[in-house]
Amino acid sequence: MPTPRLEKITPANLDAACELRIRPDQEHLVEPVARSLAEAYVWPGVAWPRLVYDGDDLVGFLMGFFRIPWSEDAPGDLRSGLWRLNIAADRQGRGYGRFAVRAVAEEARRRGERRIFTTWEPGGDGPEGFYLGLGFRPTGERSGGQTVGALDLPAQPDRGHPVAVS
Repeated sequence: MPTPRLEKITPANLDAACELRIRPDQEHLVEPVARSLAEAYVWPGVAWPRLVYDGDDLVGFLMGFFRIPWSEDAPGDLRSGLWRLNIAADRQGRGYGRFAVRAVAEEARRRGERRIFTTWEPGGDGPEGFYLGLGFRPTGERSGGQTVGALDLPAQPDRGHPVAVS
């Protein structure tokens, strides 16, 4: 089995990225890739969009964020973490989501971060169990109606799942 890898979005894979579809019952939980790419455009240097491939197959999309101003009330509160995660409907449950979160964590660690954040829609049909299972813990905050979770990063990278980034 090929090892998942990350690739930058390019003119050659842009259409495939925008055509990536999650399960219909999840569409209310996460924005489509095209919206994420628009946000990456207006947040250059902060947004870190990448495609997840397994061999030649596009299996997912992630977007990390690095040192984004978290709150207008606290301009010095700069945070990093996982902004978006879209795994193709027919590829879920195979470890690609865990791979994507580890990739963001490793990039954050490389940039000197010791904690990452993410948000999720509350409710039984949302991804809360997935994020809690990876070690994220709710901070008690809300962002855009979503639960904010934080994950402390170990000092050393997780060598159990290497991340090949192009």
